[in-house]
Amino acid sequence: MPEIEAPGETASRNVLLITADQWRWDFCSASGFPCPTTPNIDRLAADATRFDSHFANSTPCGPSRACLLTGMYAHNHRSVLNGTPLDGNFTNLALEARKRGYVPKLFGYTDTSADPRHRAEGDPALFTYQGVLPGFDPACLLIEDNLPWLSFLEEQGYDVPGPGYAIFRPLQADEEAAPTRQPAPYRAEHSDTAWLVDQCIDHLRRSQDQDGAEPFFVHLSLLRPHPPWIAAEPYNTLFDPADMPAARGRGKAAAHPFLRWQSGRIRQTSYFAGGQGLAADLDDHAIAHLRATYAGLLREVDDNLGRLFQALRDIGRYDETLIVLTSDHGEQIGDHFLLGKLGFFDASYRIPLIIRDPGRPTGHGRTIDAFTESVDVMPTILDWIGQPAPGQCDGFGLAPWLDGGDPDGWREAVHWSFDFRDPQNQEAEAQFGLPSDACTATVRRERDWKYVHFAGLPPLLFDLANDPAETTDLSGDPARHGQRLAMAEAMLAWRQRKGYGALANTLLTEDGPIERERTLTGPPRGDAGQSVTV
Repeated sequence: MPEIEAPGETASRNVLLITADQWRWDFCSASGFPCPTTPNIDRLAADATRFDSHFANSTPCGPSRACLLTGMYAHNHRSVLNGTPLDGNFTNLALEARKRGYVPKLFGYTDTSADPRHRAEGDPALFTYQGVLPGFDPACLLIEDNLPWLSFLEEQGYDVPGPGYAIFRPLQADEEAAPTRQPAPYRAEHSDTAWLVDQCIDHLRRSQDQDGAEPFFVHLSLLRPHPPWIAAEPYNTLFDPADMPAARGRGKAAAHPFLRWQSGRIRQTSYFAGGQGLAADLDDHAIAHLRATYAGLLREVDDNLGRLFQALRDIGRYDETLIVLTSDHGEQIGDHFLLGKLGFFDASYRIPLIIRDPGRPTGHGRTIDAFTESVDVMPTILDWIGQPAPGQCDGFGLAPWLDGGDPDGWREAVHWSFDFRDPQNQEAEAQFGLPSDACTATVRRERDWKYVHFAGLPPLLFDLANDPAETTDLSGDPARHGQRLAMAEAMLAWRQRKGYGALANTLLTEDGPIERERTLTGPPRGDAGQSVTV
């Protein structure tokens, strides 16, 4: 098992990968949010490396986590919807960790849809999108039925209405425009967040007592601040709606056909109990209340993660553990009259990333503004445990930043994709008169410009330098045709470079196989035999 040299001792290399579901970047107080949503996470960031321009590569949960846990873009792994199978021939973070002797433990969920070609007919895994990523040992599986947590609530004397999300209802009705301000019917110390963190802490303590210094690999996957949006006291009223930043892009009706379609179908009841009508019907007052509840749920996550970080210190493992804290994707929460995670706006894709590498203290306290992506997380963790990143990985390890450096040749843009096909009901296909494979969009996001290419709908072009709220589409402006063409060509070049590449840089020769790592930069001119890896 790999080891690191810590001051005065030899320590094991542990891994703690934490995801908080549907957590958008700008609700973190370290990112400038006006309320103290994340004091414990801020303290972690001050003792770690914070990546301030980090983006998810897909939505919703299943596709995004597939990118995170395989290191692959969605156009390569092709698990593009909740329920689209993830090809069982791909490796992943957990399987690669097992090659180094770890037994990765899962607390929560991965939303991995099983490959039916690798399963017997009638296998229960083929009837849900909420499967477990191969390689993870589900130490505490908490999916949408919530059964383990609900059983705990029953033991505490609560009246549990049934499995699933039925528990996430207020004790009494609230004013129609602010239904989330009433408390949840359970105490904060018994919430799903607190309970799951308790399970993780108990596991770490038991492992320490039983196995001593044996290295661990833990993935804690928290639901919150994902809806249903309801919080236990005091988190339900911890923040004043008047202090919430106003939603963006609400000055004019949606012009793009995709947005018009979404505005007419996203219902409030999918996000909070007691909602009436469409998300687009919510006024600014209601959105402010939703945002205050969302911020309260995030603060609840933060308080419980503070307990987890302290538990690591108490058992002497904090300075032996790579801590990676991120999300699967963001949340619109009123921006552009939308709720949820979808499409192409930054609110759905820009997410936090904090990495504390105890073996690289020169990177502690740094804030990195360079573009990073979810596909970079897997190779970064594998680097920590001494396992080479497999050829399928589209991302690159972030060790150069953690080491205190600023590598040359880093990416100048991020990319993500979004599928809105509907293999079951064909709603999108019927709405737009498109085949399923044309119900998809790909985004190139540079520092000052964003280009959105739909396979079967009109494109979009945004001038982020002058229009950061993404309100004005310039794709039809003749004066911007050159910029649109340049963005489209850059996206095409990226897509050509980022085709599935597990064996593309392998060559069978008379001396046997030659393998080259995928790199961001090429070899120096005149030295074709040298590879420069970032």
